[in-house]
Amino acid sequence: MKRSPLIPLALLVLVAAVLLAVPAMSQQDMTTVPTEGFKKTTRPPAAFAHDAHNEKAGLSDCTACHHGEKDGKRDATADTAGIPCSDCHAAKAAPGKTPLMRAFHRQCMGCHMTQKKGPVTCGDCHKPAQK
Repeated sequence: MKRSPLIPLALLVLVAAVLLAVPAMSQQDMTTVPTEGFKKTTRPPAAFAHDAHNEKAGLSDCTACHHGEKDGKRDATADTAGIPCSDCHAAKAAPGKTPLMRAFHRQCMGCHMTQKKGPVTCGDCHKPAQK
């Protein structure tokens, strides 16, 4: 009996679809800065369209924002993309460590001020949710 070439082809297409769907779903553009490290917030989360921001800013290197630490110093060669900032920066940091809120503010506002582009005031980033 002769086998149909459609079954292996259909299986190959199914496997390819599954393998391509997983990364596509995991790369969803976030719309706010994550707040999981804070117990209580006084302002709404900062609006932040990750992919649109990177495209507009011309950022192709994740380490521009997602940095590591080496000997207590920021390490621009270490890529920590995918690791929540709160894993290294606690809301109330230990002595010599950068607290989470200061890390966010230094990272975002510091870059905006250096580049002379982007928002630098509280209300520019922390906007109430639209109803």
